[in-house]
Amino acid sequence: MNFITNQELLIRICAFAVALLLLLTWEAFRPRRVPCAGKWLRRINNLLLVMVDAYLLRLLGALASVGAAALASRNQWGIFHLFPVPYWAAFVFSIIILDLVIYAQHVLFHKVGILWRIHRVHHTDRDFDVTTALRFHPFEILLSACIKFAAVVVLGAPLPAVLLFEILLNVCSMFNHSNVAIPAGTDRWLRLIIVTPDMHRVHHSVIRRETDSNYGFNLPWWDRLFRTYRPQPRDGHEKMTIGLKEFAGENTVNVLRLLVQPFFNVNRSNSERGE
Repeated sequence: MNFITNQELLIRICAFAVALLLLLTWEAFRPRRVPCAGKWLRRINNLLLVMVDAYLLRLLGALASVGAAALASRNQWGIFHLFPVPYWAAFVFSIIILDLVIYAQHVLFHKVGILWRIHRVHHTDRDFDVTTALRFHPFEILLSACIKFAAVVVLGAPLPAVLLFEILLNVCSMFNHSNVAIPAGTDRWLRLIIVTPDMHRVHHSVIRRETDSNYGFNLPWWDRLFRTYRPQPRDGHEKMTIGLKEFAGENTVNVLRLLVQPFFNVNRSNSERGE
Protein backbone atom coordinates (compact mmCIF):
# COMPACT_ATOMS: atom_id res chain seq x y z
CA MET A 1 0.00 0.00 0.00
CA ASN A 2 2.83 2.39 0.87
CA PHE A 3 4.52 1.52 -2.42
CA ILE A 4 1.38 2.54 -4.36
CA THR A 5 1.11 5.80 -2.42
CA ASN A 6 4.77 6.65 -2.90
CA GLN A 7 4.88 5.70 -6.59
CA GLU A 8 1.45 7.03 -7.58
CA LEU A 9 2.82 9.95 -9.61
CA LEU A 10 5.33 7.79 -11.49
CA ILE A 11 2.70 5.13 -12.27
CA ARG A 12 0.25 7.72 -13.59
CA ILE A 13 2.86 9.58 -15.65
CA CYS A 14 4.03 6.34 -17.26
CA ALA A 15 0.47 5.31 -18.14
CA PHE A 16 -0.25 8.78 -19.52
CA ALA A 17 2.93 8.93 -21.62
CA VAL A 18 2.50 5.46 -23.11
CA ALA A 19 -1.18 6.06 -23.98
CA LEU A 20 -0.44 9.49 -25.48
CA LEU A 21 2.41 8.16 -27.63
CA LEU A 22 0.40 5.17 -28.89
CA LEU A 23 -2.67 7.26 -29.71
CA LEU A 24 -0.66 9.99 -31.47
CA THR A 25 0.93 7.27 -33.59
CA TRP A 26 -2.47 5.70 -34.35
CA GLU A 27 -3.86 9.11 -35.31
CA ALA A 28 -0.93 9.71 -37.65
CA PHE A 29 -1.35 6.44 -39.53
CA ARG A 30 -5.13 5.79 -39.30
CA PRO A 31 -7.02 9.08 -38.78
CA ARG A 32 -10.84 9.07 -38.68
CA ARG A 33 -11.20 12.66 -39.90
CA VAL A 34 -8.97 15.07 -41.80
CA PRO A 35 -7.39 17.29 -39.09
CA CYS A 36 -8.01 21.03 -39.20
CA ALA A 37 -5.24 23.38 -40.26
CA GLY A 38 -2.67 24.23 -37.59
CA LYS A 39 -3.21 21.02 -35.63
CA TRP A 40 0.19 21.15 -33.94
CA LEU A 41 -0.34 24.70 -32.65
CA ARG A 42 -3.59 23.73 -30.93
CA ARG A 43 -2.06 20.46 -29.73
CA ILE A 44 0.83 22.32 -28.11
CA ASN A 45 -1.56 24.76 -26.40
CA ASN A 46 -3.73 21.88 -25.19
CA LEU A 47 -0.62 20.23 -23.74
CA LEU A 48 0.39 23.50 -22.08
CA LEU A 49 -3.04 23.66 -20.46
CA VAL A 50 -2.76 20.15 -19.04
CA MET A 51 0.66 21.09 -17.63
CA VAL A 52 -0.97 23.98 -15.76
CA ASP A 53 -3.64 21.56 -14.50
CA ALA A 54 -1.05 19.01 -13.36
CA TYR A 55 0.97 21.66 -11.53
CA LEU A 56 -2.16 22.86 -9.73
CA LEU A 57 -3.03 19.33 -8.64
CA ARG A 58 0.45 18.71 -7.25
CA LEU A 59 0.23 21.96 -5.27
CA LEU A 60 -3.12 20.81 -3.90
CA GLY A 61 -2.01 17.24 -3.30
CA ALA A 62 -4.25 16.95 -0.25
CA LEU A 63 -7.24 16.84 -2.61
CA ALA A 64 -5.88 13.89 -4.59
CA SER A 65 -8.30 10.97 -4.75
CA VAL A 66 -5.53 8.47 -3.89
CA GLY A 67 -4.76 10.56 -0.82
CA ALA A 68 -8.45 10.51 0.04
CA ALA A 69 -8.44 6.69 -0.16
CA ALA A 70 -5.42 6.53 2.17
CA LEU A 71 -7.13 8.91 4.60
CA ALA A 72 -10.36 6.89 4.56
CA SER A 73 -8.41 3.67 5.12
CA ARG A 74 -6.47 5.05 8.11
CA ASN A 75 -9.64 6.32 9.77
CA GLN A 76 -11.94 3.49 8.62
CA TRP A 77 -14.28 5.98 6.96
CA GLY A 78 -16.85 5.14 4.31
CA ILE A 79 -19.48 2.60 3.37
CA PHE A 80 -17.04 -0.21 2.57
CA HIS A 81 -15.46 0.12 6.02
CA LEU A 82 -18.79 0.28 7.87
CA PHE A 83 -20.28 -2.83 6.28
CA PRO A 84 -18.73 -6.29 5.81
CA VAL A 85 -18.08 -6.13 2.06
CA PRO A 86 -15.62 -8.53 0.38
CA TYR A 87 -12.52 -6.74 -0.84
CA TRP A 88 -13.11 -7.76 -4.46
CA ALA A 89 -16.63 -6.30 -4.32
CA ALA A 90 -15.41 -3.04 -2.78
CA PHE A 91 -12.72 -2.87 -5.47
CA VAL A 92 -15.05 -3.46 -8.43
CA PHE A 93 -17.95 -1.37 -7.18
CA SER A 94 -15.65 1.51 -6.29
CA ILE A 95 -14.54 1.77 -9.92
CA ILE A 96 -18.12 1.50 -11.23
CA ILE A 97 -19.57 4.00 -8.75
CA LEU A 98 -16.76 6.49 -9.28
CA ASP A 99 -17.42 6.30 -13.00
CA LEU A 100 -21.10 7.07 -12.34
CA VAL A 101 -20.02 10.05 -10.23
CA ILE A 102 -17.94 11.37 -13.14
CA TYR A 103 -20.89 10.91 -15.50
CA ALA A 104 -23.14 12.87 -13.11
CA GLN A 105 -20.48 15.55 -12.73
CA HIS A 106 -20.25 15.89 -16.51
CA VAL A 107 -24.02 16.32 -16.84
CA LEU A 108 -23.96 18.91 -14.05
CA PHE A 109 -21.25 20.90 -15.81
CA HIS A 110 -23.49 21.10 -18.87
CA LYS A 111 -26.67 22.06 -17.04
CA VAL A 112 -25.47 24.67 -14.51
CA GLY A 113 -24.57 28.01 -16.10
CA ILE A 114 -21.49 28.92 -14.08
CA LEU A 115 -20.13 25.38 -14.39
CA TRP A 116 -20.76 25.38 -18.14
CA ARG A 117 -18.64 28.54 -18.50
CA ILE A 118 -15.75 26.56 -17.00
CA HIS A 119 -16.42 23.34 -18.92
CA ARG A 120 -16.93 25.02 -22.30
CA VAL A 121 -13.13 25.49 -22.52
CA HIS A 122 -13.10 21.79 -23.37
CA HIS A 123 -15.82 22.20 -26.01
CA THR A 124 -14.38 25.23 -27.77
CA ASP A 125 -11.72 23.04 -29.36
CA ARG A 126 -12.61 23.11 -33.07
CA ASP A 127 -10.86 19.84 -33.75
CA PHE A 128 -11.07 16.47 -32.03
CA ASP A 129 -8.01 14.42 -31.20
CA VAL A 130 -6.19 12.90 -28.25
CA THR A 131 -5.08 16.32 -26.94
CA THR A 132 -8.73 17.42 -26.66
CA ALA A 133 -8.94 14.99 -23.73
CA LEU A 134 -6.33 17.13 -21.93
CA ARG A 135 -8.04 20.46 -22.55
CA PHE A 136 -9.77 21.29 -19.26
CA HIS A 137 -9.72 24.54 -17.35
CA PRO A 138 -7.86 24.40 -13.99
CA PHE A 139 -11.09 25.40 -12.20
CA GLU A 140 -12.78 22.27 -13.59
CA ILE A 141 -9.85 20.10 -12.56
CA LEU A 142 -10.03 21.54 -9.04
CA LEU A 143 -13.80 21.06 -8.73
CA SER A 144 -13.54 17.53 -10.11
CA ALA A 145 -10.81 16.73 -7.58
CA CYS A 146 -13.08 17.91 -4.75
CA ILE A 147 -15.97 15.79 -6.04
CA LYS A 148 -13.79 12.69 -6.37
CA PHE A 149 -12.26 13.29 -2.93
CA ALA A 150 -15.75 13.36 -1.36
CA ALA A 151 -16.91 10.30 -3.31
CA VAL A 152 -13.83 8.26 -2.33
CA VAL A 153 -14.22 9.13 1.37
CA VAL A 154 -17.96 8.38 1.39
CA LEU A 155 -17.35 5.03 -0.27
CA GLY A 156 -14.20 4.16 1.66
CA ALA A 157 -12.85 3.01 -1.70
CA PRO A 158 -9.71 0.82 -1.63
CA LEU A 159 -6.59 2.76 -2.58
CA PRO A 160 -5.55 0.41 -5.45
CA ALA A 161 -9.06 0.68 -6.92
CA VAL A 162 -8.89 4.49 -6.82
CA LEU A 163 -5.49 4.53 -8.51
CA LEU A 164 -6.73 2.12 -11.20
CA PHE A 165 -9.82 4.26 -11.71
CA GLU A 166 -7.73 7.41 -12.17
CA ILE A 167 -5.51 5.65 -14.72
CA LEU A 168 -8.54 4.25 -16.57
CA LEU A 169 -10.25 7.64 -16.56
CA ASN A 170 -7.19 9.31 -18.06
CA VAL A 171 -6.39 6.61 -20.62
CA CYS A 172 -10.01 6.02 -21.67
CA SER A 173 -10.59 9.76 -22.02
CA MET A 174 -7.57 10.05 -24.32
CA PHE A 175 -8.78 7.03 -26.29
CA ASN A 176 -12.35 8.23 -26.79
CA HIS A 177 -11.19 11.71 -27.80
CA SER A 178 -8.66 10.39 -30.29
CA ASN A 179 -8.98 10.83 -34.03
CA VAL A 180 -8.53 7.15 -34.83
CA ALA A 181 -10.32 4.99 -37.39
CA ILE A 182 -12.07 1.91 -35.99
CA PRO A 183 -14.10 -0.35 -38.30
CA ALA A 184 -17.86 0.22 -37.90
CA GLY A 185 -18.52 -3.39 -36.93
CA THR A 186 -15.82 -3.33 -34.26
CA ASP A 187 -17.10 0.00 -32.95
CA ARG A 188 -20.65 -1.39 -32.56
CA TRP A 189 -19.61 -4.13 -30.13
CA LEU A 190 -16.77 -2.18 -28.52
CA ARG A 191 -19.11 0.62 -27.42
CA LEU A 192 -21.09 -1.93 -25.40
CA ILE A 193 -18.22 -2.07 -22.89
CA ILE A 194 -16.29 1.19 -23.37
CA VAL A 195 -16.91 4.68 -24.76
CA THR A 196 -15.41 4.77 -28.27
CA PRO A 197 -14.16 7.80 -30.23
CA ASP A 198 -17.16 7.65 -32.60
CA MET A 199 -19.52 7.58 -29.62
CA HIS A 200 -17.91 10.48 -27.79
CA ARG A 201 -17.28 12.60 -30.89
CA VAL A 202 -21.05 13.16 -31.07
CA HIS A 203 -20.76 15.00 -27.75
CA HIS A 204 -18.42 17.56 -29.37
CA SER A 205 -20.82 18.42 -32.18
CA VAL A 206 -21.74 22.07 -32.72
CA ILE A 207 -25.41 20.98 -32.69
CA ARG A 208 -26.76 21.61 -29.17
CA ARG A 209 -28.86 18.46 -28.83
CA GLU A 210 -25.82 16.38 -29.79
CA THR A 211 -23.52 18.28 -27.42
CA ASP A 212 -25.96 17.43 -24.63
CA SER A 213 -25.60 13.67 -25.13
CA ASN A 214 -23.02 10.89 -24.70
CA TYR A 215 -21.57 12.19 -21.43
CA GLY A 216 -19.73 8.99 -20.48
CA PHE A 217 -15.93 8.81 -20.32
CA ASN A 218 -15.19 5.20 -19.38
CA LEU A 219 -18.36 3.11 -19.29
CA PRO A 220 -21.08 3.62 -21.93
CA TRP A 221 -23.89 2.24 -19.79
CA TRP A 222 -24.92 5.44 -18.01
CA ASP A 223 -25.90 7.21 -21.22
CA ARG A 224 -28.19 4.36 -22.16
CA LEU A 225 -29.59 4.03 -18.63
CA PHE A 226 -30.35 7.76 -18.28
CA ARG A 227 -31.40 8.19 -21.91
CA THR A 228 -28.62 10.59 -22.92
CA TYR A 229 -27.27 8.23 -25.59
CA ARG A 230 -27.11 9.29 -29.23
CA PRO A 231 -25.56 6.69 -31.56
CA GLN A 232 -24.36 8.90 -34.44
CA PRO A 233 -24.07 12.60 -35.37
CA ARG A 234 -26.73 13.82 -37.79
CA ASP A 235 -24.19 15.07 -40.35
CA GLY A 236 -21.88 12.06 -40.15
CA HIS A 237 -18.45 11.90 -38.57
CA GLU A 238 -16.52 13.22 -41.56
CA LYS A 239 -18.78 16.23 -42.18
CA MET A 240 -19.91 17.16 -38.66
CA THR A 241 -18.72 20.48 -37.22
CA ILE A 242 -16.81 20.33 -33.95
CA GLY A 243 -16.91 23.07 -31.33
CA LEU A 244 -19.34 25.76 -30.19
CA LYS A 245 -21.16 28.12 -32.54
CA GLU A 246 -20.92 31.05 -30.14
CA PHE A 247 -17.10 30.85 -30.25
CA ALA A 248 -16.81 30.47 -34.02
CA GLY A 249 -15.03 33.81 -34.41
CA GLU A 250 -12.95 33.65 -31.23
CA ASN A 251 -9.37 32.59 -30.60
CA THR A 252 -9.87 29.16 -29.06
CA VAL A 253 -6.28 27.97 -29.37
CA ASN A 254 -4.04 30.20 -27.24
CA VAL A 255 -3.64 28.81 -23.72
CA LEU A 256 -3.81 32.25 -22.10
CA ARG A 257 -7.12 32.96 -23.83
CA LEU A 258 -8.42 29.60 -22.62
CA LEU A 259 -7.49 30.40 -19.02
CA VAL A 260 -9.56 33.62 -19.03
CA GLN A 261 -12.41 32.28 -21.17
CA PRO A 262 -14.75 31.42 -18.24
CA PHE A 263 -14.71 35.04 -17.10
CA PHE A 264 -16.49 36.17 -20.27
CA ASN A 265 -20.24 35.64 -20.45
CA VAL A 266 -21.23 34.30 -23.85
CA ASN A 267 -24.81 33.12 -24.32
CA ARG A 268 -25.04 29.48 -25.24
CA SER A 269 -26.54 28.75 -28.64
CA ASN A 270 -29.74 26.71 -28.88
CA SER A 271 -29.36 26.26 -32.62
CA GLU A 272 -30.06 22.78 -33.91
CA ARG A 273 -27.82 23.23 -36.91
CA GLY A 274 -25.20 25.39 -35.27
CA GLU A 275 -25.48 27.81 -38.18
